[in-house]
Amino acid sequence: MSDTLKAALWMSGAIFSFTSMAIAGRAVSLELDTFEIMMYRSFIGIIIVVSIATIAGTMNEITSRNLGLHFIRNASHFAGQNLWFYAITAIPLAQVFALEFTSPIWAILLSPLILGERLRPIDLLAALIGFVGILIVARPSPETADIGQLAAATAAIGFALSALFTRKLTRSETITCILFYLTIMQAALGLLFAGFDGDITLPSLTSLPWVILISCAGLVAHYCLTTALRLAPAAVVMPIDFIRLPLIAVVGMTLYSEKLDIWVMLGALLIFAGNYLNILIEVRRKSATG
Repeated sequence: MSDTLKAALWMSGAIFSFTSMAIAGRAVSLELDTFEIMMYRSFIGIIIVVSIATIAGTMNEITSRNLGLHFIRNASHFAGQNLWFYAITAIPLAQVFALEFTSPIWAILLSPLILGERLRPIDLLAALIGFVGILIVARPSPETADIGQLAAATAAIGFALSALFTRKLTRSETITCILFYLTIMQAALGLLFAGFDGDITLPSLTSLPWVILISCAGLVAHYCLTTALRLAPAAVVMPIDFIRLPLIAVVGMTLYSEKLDIWVMLGALLIFAGNYLNILIEVRRKSATG
């Protein structure tokens, strides 16, 4: 089996996991708020990460030398994930996923500030194409302003910041260390915000399987995505990831009677084009210098 085919199979796992997480998030949203979902997800994540690290013998890789950086990374992800869980209950799933795909564009624009990378003209062009896509997806106006759209768009910024700080952490930390602090810190943040009003809801026996699915799906999705990117370049992997959008649109129509909005698909296509343009230029640049 070629590496490209292996990457495609791993991406199938990521697509299935992301889709499952959206369905599970909607299923528990009437019983738990977003902070409670994140809290329970993170507590389950701690058990999974520590168990696997213990079996693999990598617990000794956990260090405390970059706690500040870990906190910024996890606070960004915590904010983004909470906004994402809210958005999937407020607007059609296809719209949420389309706006989520703007995360790489935000990463392009923010990388000079966080990683000290140079912003090239082609990066600005890719971002501009992506922003046109955002406008088509959201079609903002005083009449159509929607808090769900704002939540989804802001979640993408949180995910971009998380990705950039993760990239910074990988220069000195292992995956075990990053995932350990991801679950520990987000469990603490979830507990703090969920308990702020003095009322934390326990998941019912009906909701508990969905909460477990959310936790497992999140970890599995990112593991599958990371593995796929190790096997094949982003120029190959990203088009496969884009299948998430039409798939979630079908799920939305089937399970929630959501209408298929052609403008969402068109805008998402432009967002994808902006991202893919940047990837292709980067691949060619590395080929030329390598």
